[in-house]
Amino acid sequence: MAAEEANSSTSLLDPVVVDDIEEDRESFDNGATSSRPKEPWKGEYAKSILYAGLDAIVTCFSLISSISASRLTSADVLVLGFANLVADGISMGVGDFLSSSGEKDVAAKEMAVTEWDVTNHGSLEKMELLQKYQALGMDVDDAAKVVSIFAKYNDILVHEKMMAHGRLPPEEAEKPWKNGLVTFAAFLVFGTAPLLSFIVLIPFTNSDLVKFVGACILSALALTLLGIAKAKIAGQNYAFSVVVTLFNGAAAAAAAYAVGWTLKNIAGLDG
Repeated sequence: MAAEEANSSTSLLDPVVVDDIEEDRESFDNGATSSRPKEPWKGEYAKSILYAGLDAIVTCFSLISSISASRLTSADVLVLGFANLVADGISMGVGDFLSSSGEKDVAAKEMAVTEWDVTNHGSLEKMELLQKYQALGMDVDDAAKVVSIFAKYNDILVHEKMMAHGRLPPEEAEKPWKNGLVTFAAFLVFGTAPLLSFIVLIPFTNSDLVKFVGACILSALALTLLGIAKAKIAGQNYAFSVVVTLFNGAAAAAAAYAVGWTLKNIAGLDG
């Protein structure tokens, strides 16, 4: 069905354009895509999962580092760690929900304003769009032709006007509550990684130092996985993304450890 529609659409094009399309298809089929940049991953909730996960690991591991520097017990680490994890997870989830909901509401309001402008000041709106295309380098005759075609389709004209002003139309399929839920779940799942060491190693050792080292290893592994995911999503170099992600976590943990050690040993505060 899709092939029939594509062939039907192609038959309406200029013969020269059709020849160019066929050449592009042959080039693609022959593997002439070695210099083509990698496409980013377009997962619907990729952003929520990635940033919630990164924030959760860094936040939880930094807390563990601070507590460990203060020489508190493993029980203290688990109680404070999970309490902080749930509280921050709820905060992150609600924050993502409110942010996504606000963006959608603003986009819907801007679209309503644009629809009114197109309906009541159509000539002015078409002139602005014409000038926008000219500013982008389009010939005045071609720009006028494009605008005149868009003017036949009110929805398309509204969409182009919003895009010309750097505004995206609201995504009707987007559910802000899903974004918030995914963010909350991702925060809990990834934030648990640094704490697992203090749970898994309970039958094997009572040493808080060993458990802390285990937390360091698990946090590094989790950050590495998220660094790889970040590179996949953004189409970046994997090694660079992993190094930056690990450095971010290490810097935050070192700062937290230094603060905890300072308060314990210099300021004379007992945990």
